[in-house]
Amino acid sequence: MSQALKSKLASTLADVLLDCELVGGEVTIYVAAEQIITVCKTLRDEFGFEQLMDLCGVDYSTYGGSAWLTKTATDQGFSRAVDASKNTESVDDGYRYAVVYHLLSLQHNQRLRVKVRLDADSPIIDSVTAIWESAGWFEREAFDLFGILFDGHQDLRRILTDYGFIGHPFRKDFPLIGNVEMRYDADKKRVVYEPVSIQERILVPRVIRDDNRYEKGQS
Repeated sequence: MSQALKSKLASTLADVLLDCELVGGEVTIYVAAEQIITVCKTLRDEFGFEQLMDLCGVDYSTYGGSAWLTKTATDQGFSRAVDASKNTESVDDGYRYAVVYHLLSLQHNQRLRVKVRLDADSPIIDSVTAIWESAGWFEREAFDLFGILFDGHQDLRRILTDYGFIGHPFRKDFPLIGNVEMRYDADKKRVVYEPVSIQERILVPRVIRDDNRYEKGQS
């Protein structure tokens, strides 16, 4: 079924698809930001993808920067990251961000992933709220956490962070401790924002090699 869907997508959307792949039984199509409305309308009307299950942002700025070294782990811990040799995506030609749409067709019992790469300096894409109303909440979340702008969205406000929050916390260059901290000031009778007073720390897991619970003769 997945192979048939991939073939039909490649044929119907041949003029607008950048790529179409089938991995692990799941179909993913890649399209340009300028074509997202045309593609999504076709997927809804001709392929029966009537539900948008999820929409999320991705930041590829440090993707594949280093590799896990679990085979040489010591009692001092080990390096953290991913296996760079298996990476297939990175920041190419200035496309740092991506928007990923997860679609469901109830009538055909099929799922589809649509991925769009966005420019690093101006991550803007058309809103699909006119196609799937559920996109309204998802697009606000992607805007709040990644700073991705959705042109045509009727109410593009923050949804998870505070109204006065500075920055976008899911961007890879956002500090773990944040930029500011907030507290309630009893004298001013309002919430105030101040510079962060805690120091950022990087915690490395400790690998314990010797444990008498596993030695012979111990119960």
